[in-house]
Amino acid sequence: MKTILIVEDEAEIARFIQQLLEKEGFTCHVSRNGSDAIRYYQQLQPDLVILDVGLPEIDGLEVCTRIRKYGSTKNPYILMLTARGEEIDRVIGLSTGADDYVVKPFGPMELVARVRALFRRSLRQGAPTQSHSTKHFTVDLEQHLAERHLEGKTEVLDLTAIEFDLLATLISHPGRAWSRAQLIDKLWGADFFGDDRVVDTHVARLRKKIELNPTQPLFIKTVTGIGYKFEDAAKEG
Repeated sequence: MKTILIVEDEAEIARFIQQLLEKEGFTCHVSRNGSDAIRYYQQLQPDLVILDVGLPEIDGLEVCTRIRKYGSTKNPYILMLTARGEEIDRVIGLSTGADDYVVKPFGPMELVARVRALFRRSLRQGAPTQSHSTKHFTVDLEQHLAERHLEGKTEVLDLTAIEFDLLATLISHPGRAWSRAQLIDKLWGADFFGDDRVVDTHVARLRKKIELNPTQPLFIKTVTGIGYKFEDAAKEG
């Protein structure tokens, strides 16, 4: 049974989300401010955090950033709630580490679909190949471990769940051009709601973590008019 931490300062909205998701079989806990949210996160180690942007004491963006810095064995999904559509770029910006967002007001079916889409990830349903390797990267799906091999050193990459699955998808077929729609279907599934520019944001954030110079990427290349592809030499030996 998946555990969800709901961080929302408006009591009616928090109660609505809790009742909605508990009916779907999830175990839910509620926090009303940013300070308590961080404490509850450390105690509960939830599978998903539903996090409102506008929180008292510590805002949602800062809570999100701190959760990603703390890390955990579960590396939870983070679904941000924002009241205004124009905040989307901030919510899923490169510094926050959010996996997805929902704009208020939202319908119950949309929220449930977003939550289930995060939990029902294509790569987590089991794949014939459990690891992918190139000259400079190794991605182990079973261990949920991604490594970069550069200049004789091996570095474990600190990736969010979305970033890990994005890298695993791209590296699974080096040289293949993926459209944004294909990546959305692979990472979020048919239940995805929202703008396909979310892919660009996650690609930009992943580039910051794997590229030596994100503005001149060597590995994740933009394919004009299509989307993105991963380029790296085959692993020697």
